[in-house]
Amino acid sequence: MVEFEKIIVMEAEYPEGNPCAAESTPLPLQTVSPTVSDDISVPAIPGEATVNGMGPPTREQSDEAAPRTGSPEQAGEAPRTKLCGYLSKLGGRLKNWKSRWFAYEERKCQLFYYRTAQDVNPLGRIELTNATFGYPLQADKGTFHIQTPERTFILKAVNQEAMMYWLQQLQLKRWQNRERPVGEPAQTCADNEEDFLPTVKTPTGLVGEEAACLPAPQLHATLRNVSFKHPLTEIQNSVHNLRLSCSSQELTPCVSNSESSTQRSQDTPVPLHTMLLSETVRRTLTLSPTLRSNKKKSGSSATMPADRRQLGADRTSRLQHEVLSLAEEVKAQKELVWLLHKALEAAQQEKRTCTQFLAAEGEQERLELLRHRERHVADLGSQLEALRGQREALQRGLTQRDSHIAELQEHVQLMMEKNHAKQEVILKLSEQVGARAADPQRAPDAQAQQWEELENVKDDIEAYKIQSKFLNSEIHQLTQLWRNSSEQGKSLMVKCAYLEAKNCQVESRYLGVLRKLQENKGLDSVQQAAVKRLIEEALQGDVNDVLKLNPVREYDEYGFKIIPDYEVEDMRLLAKIQALEIRSHNLLQQEAGDRSLLGRWSQYLSGRPSDELAASPELKVLLRAGVPREHRRQVWRWLVRARTLSLRERHPQRYQQLCRKSQTSQHPASRQIQLDLHRTLTSNQRFSSPSNPAVQQLHRVLLAFSWQNPTIGYCQGLNRLAAIALLVLQNEEEAFWCLVAVVETIMPLDYYSKNLIASQVDQRVLKDFMVEKMPRLMAHFEEHNVDVSLITFNWFLVVFVESLASDILLRVWDAFLYEGTKVIFRYALAFFKYKEEDFLKIHENVEIYQYLRFFTKTISDSRKLANIAFNDLNPFPMKLLRSRRALHLERLQAELSELERIQEEFVTESAERKDKDLDDDEDA
Repeated sequence: MVEFEKIIVMEAEYPEGNPCAAESTPLPLQTVSPTVSDDISVPAIPGEATVNGMGPPTREQSDEAAPRTGSPEQAGEAPRTKLCGYLSKLGGRLKNWKSRWFAYEERKCQLFYYRTAQDVNPLGRIELTNATFGYPLQADKGTFHIQTPERTFILKAVNQEAMMYWLQQLQLKRWQNRERPVGEPAQTCADNEEDFLPTVKTPTGLVGEEAACLPAPQLHATLRNVSFKHPLTEIQNSVHNLRLSCSSQELTPCVSNSESSTQRSQDTPVPLHTMLLSETVRRTLTLSPTLRSNKKKSGSSATMPADRRQLGADRTSRLQHEVLSLAEEVKAQKELVWLLHKALEAAQQEKRTCTQFLAAEGEQERLELLRHRERHVADLGSQLEALRGQREALQRGLTQRDSHIAELQEHVQLMMEKNHAKQEVILKLSEQVGARAADPQRAPDAQAQQWEELENVKDDIEAYKIQSKFLNSEIHQLTQLWRNSSEQGKSLMVKCAYLEAKNCQVESRYLGVLRKLQENKGLDSVQQAAVKRLIEEALQGDVNDVLKLNPVREYDEYGFKIIPDYEVEDMRLLAKIQALEIRSHNLLQQEAGDRSLLGRWSQYLSGRPSDELAASPELKVLLRAGVPREHRRQVWRWLVRARTLSLRERHPQRYQQLCRKSQTSQHPASRQIQLDLHRTLTSNQRFSSPSNPAVQQLHRVLLAFSWQNPTIGYCQGLNRLAAIALLVLQNEEEAFWCLVAVVETIMPLDYYSKNLIASQVDQRVLKDFMVEKMPRLMAHFEEHNVDVSLITFNWFLVVFVESLASDILLRVWDAFLYEGTKVIFRYALAFFKYKEEDFLKIHENVEIYQYLRFFTKTISDSRKLANIAFNDLNPFPMKLLRSRRALHLERLQAELSELERIQEEFVTESAERKDKDLDDDEDA
């Protein structure tokens, strides 16, 4: 008993069940089954079975249950074949054919499939609302496809005729479901059959209820047809079939033996809801004797005369109307009872409240009770407001749905008009065909002409098929040829780049030999003249003329020149050698390195929002290696936002406010900003002309920052910092916040003040580190009286802008925005370490200073430079950097105080000396 009840509960997951199981099963269906479940009671009147003791079905329930009864005569419809039958379905991990019973559910426009026709729970369903149908020509006969947005179902009918019948019926069902308004039943086949092709005849014994009586197709293997994917459903169906079999053997099929039923009910305890259900059925039978007698008579209505049959039909319709009226009245009475029940509950609640209030002993308890009720009222008020908001939201959704329905109705109207036009064309063509067929003289000739045209059309179709196959093969071959030529072109470009790089290396070595010969003092005058002539010839040729085949452009993506120009006249030979080395390195290393780095960054950023990057050791390593151009803007935006988050949250419209203030008020530094605009990145394409939009954006950013930080206002060098931010971030507001992050959060305090005291401190700290890390080079500089701070001061102030090649500069900034000023020290030391041997070869003060001006631009190997900065110079703790800064800051402040005291004494002495001179003049 418990087992069967569990199965019945699980069957409720598919309330429809097998639409054809109750009609087509060969097992006898019993009306009373107390041994299985007492929740179902079937009265004598057809169509009024009650389920789970919930009373007689409503009108909606009766309408929904009608398609499952399989008796269209009960609803007043003409009998038609149900769309159901056995089909083979391709599925499973082994992709084999399994026989399944398919049944169409018209109310939901779904095709359910079962293992057999007697099963109740389906193995699955196919949603036909958005499905498409088709059949391949090369597959087995009877094979067709049903493609839904989720998957494709491959089915196979017994023969071609059955396949075409299924396809046509499925198309018709889909059309009826889409054309059917909400809440109305689907149209019959006869309503819309003129809109489709002529219907295929129903295959006898293969489709419909007749097919359910036939045994299921047998497969070779015994367990091949069992669905191992749905074991629970298989068990439920087996138990259900076993239950029906046992019921058919133990119980009688008639319902007239009321005495035995009454005796069993007395022996077995009956639940309360079952007793109420039986009483409701009894009253219904008592109230509607006329209806019951009319239904008994309806079975013999076929033999009655036409007038009596019409009278019976009118009486039946009247009685049905009365039944519907009574059902509506009962429904209204139920609503009234429900309202009275609610009013009674409210009165009882009020009575209990008054009782509690009167039972309270003191005023304090009554006051507390009143406060509790007030809080409760306030809570109910808030809930009421929330419900009102939900109601408004639902009303808005309903309005949107109404508008959508109106649009769909307009679309349906257009489609109906289009169909009407097509029908008129079909009627005209039909009239023409009929007229030709009516003419006996022209009929044979017309028929022969039609056969001839038909043969011509067949020949054309075959020709088009052959042509289509040929064109497909041609497209395939051309695609392969294009891919091969593309790969060959790429390989040739790589080979050309490799040869060009080797040529640059050879030319660089040749110029290096000429330079050594020029420095050699042992050559006679003729040899020196020959060397001088060779050097002049080498310098006259332009490097870009030699490298025209090079795929690398003259300018990079940010507008910087890939090979920078050199202005040092005395070092032209050395500059050209370094330019050739840069060119050779870019050709050999850039593409492979960029691809590897791009892959690492793409893997790191995959699945992460742009504003949710988290600081981590992995991110630190990637930033030190550099950010690819494709991701640099996104990463910089996150780095800037992380450093200015609190300020931007307090002032979300800060930049717009400062821009408006710049338009209404003139800042004292606006003239200096205007002068420096035309000196900013003059070698960059985007700042080379005053009319470029980037120049105007830079002007607005600098003016906004001057109002943002009145202490600094504007300092020379800020224009270059803002220009780099504009080139990368491509947004002036983001560039403004990047400038704020660099000046106010990354750089130390007073770095851009009037006395630049923090910048001077960093130069002294850099010299200390150079003495520790490169003692030979610092001794060489001291020997030739070279002060590197004359060059490095500008490096620190503008973070190497216009001092490095663009690709190395941006990689320095990638790490600088994340780690801070320690990166500047690392790279400054790495530059000198990279070129230490070259500096040691120069033994004149002027030449050293000349080389210091441009040697950073000759560095081409960014990987080697980063390895020196972050590996060879270790350890480089931040704690040591802070202590050195504090030490030199204290010393510098003391020196400045001493200098100010000396200046004051000098001013005082000068004033006293002037007064004394004036006194002497007066005495004279």
